[in-house]
Amino acid sequence: MTRIGLAIHRTFHSVSHSRNFRLFFVGQIVSVTGTWMQSVALAWLVLKLTDSGTALGIQAALNFGPMLVLGAWGGLLADRRDKRRILIVTQSAFALLAIALWALVATGLVTVGIVYALSLLQGVVTAVDMPTRQSFYAEMVGPRDLTNAVSLNSAVVTGTRIVGPALAGVLIATIGLASSFLFNGISYLAVIGGLIAMRPEELHRTEAPQARKGQIREGLAYVWRTPELRLPLVWMAVVYMLSFNFSVLFPLLAKRTFAGDVGLYATLLAVMGAGSMIGALAMARQKHPTPLRLAVAAAAFGIMTVIAATAPTLPLELAILLPLGASSMVFMIIGNSTLQLTSRPDMRGRVMALYGIVFLGGTPFGGPIAGWLADAFGPRTSLAVGGVVAIATGLAGLWTLGRLGLVKRRAVPGRRREVVEVAIGTGSTDPELAAREELTA
Repeated sequence: MTRIGLAIHRTFHSVSHSRNFRLFFVGQIVSVTGTWMQSVALAWLVLKLTDSGTALGIQAALNFGPMLVLGAWGGLLADRRDKRRILIVTQSAFALLAIALWALVATGLVTVGIVYALSLLQGVVTAVDMPTRQSFYAEMVGPRDLTNAVSLNSAVVTGTRIVGPALAGVLIATIGLASSFLFNGISYLAVIGGLIAMRPEELHRTEAPQARKGQIREGLAYVWRTPELRLPLVWMAVVYMLSFNFSVLFPLLAKRTFAGDVGLYATLLAVMGAGSMIGALAMARQKHPTPLRLAVAAAAFGIMTVIAATAPTLPLELAILLPLGASSMVFMIIGNSTLQLTSRPDMRGRVMALYGIVFLGGTPFGGPIAGWLADAFGPRTSLAVGGVVAIATGLAGLWTLGRLGLVKRRAVPGRRREVVEVAIGTGSTDPELAAREELTA
């Protein structure tokens, strides 16, 4: 095998070695393209109905707010039940909501109140879907290829960000807003079909914890006493809440700063998506995420965001969106992989539910704040504030790691120190599991 061929094989290792992940991967390519099309159309619809950055923030808050309330329950459900079956149900629900939105827009019956209501329902489904989907990667490929699978899925999400917004821009300009919602509804059939076609016996399943009281509280306690989980979650909570509000700021940047239309908004997303895909593919060959790398990635992302906020012309803005997209994706993949590889298998669903809460649950607070800042001081100022927050978070993270002596520690699946040392009464696992992890270390 040539050097180039070997590099390609390593990059797409989980796709070639896991039939189940291959089915999921292909389905995601189609489905996430539709999701990006709907994202562009929905943001432009809200802006068309209200001409308000605050309204965009409220829509985002309703879409992601249920994650704060129901996310932990969704993670517990993922730990207890068949993840593949849960995903079939949630993906079907997403399809029905998209079709409903298409029908309302096509008939001219849509109002901003209806958009808000459907966004809230979608958020409820997301609260179950996201922790289940995130923890399902480990079942499809196993711990060894987990970072590769997460990176490749992120490459799908970001690669389709190039195609999806471009298609949405063309369809909106030629046919109308409704067509993007219809395409999204139909696109879910690809991932649903892939889930149904999987071979359950090839999944890397772990024994589900028995139902008992206090399991959500047990998951929270487990994360809190594990610095390698607690610190990344805190950093991601801050950055995702205040620095990742592109769905609110990019429409305003396109319309108010550069006097563009939905086509320019789609272009901004597509260019950033190209950079994100580069970052995702680069991370596909990485196997050892660390909190140190996460802190550095946060600071690098913040620097790129500040530069993007100050770009004086549209060509310069588009140029800086490439490294901005790459740095944002590196931050996301390192954070996601660190949590999955560090957490115990029986806790992974609940840990990833907390990841979903900080990833999406910060938007109900950050989205309206970003929209208000953009209305009051301009989209550039709001974007710059988010960049400064990310830089400060990264620097604070580096200082904290140095103080705690965790600078060189990386995420390693297997024995967890606190599982062995913490007594049963504090919510840890039983001695048999602790001993088994000690023997396999």
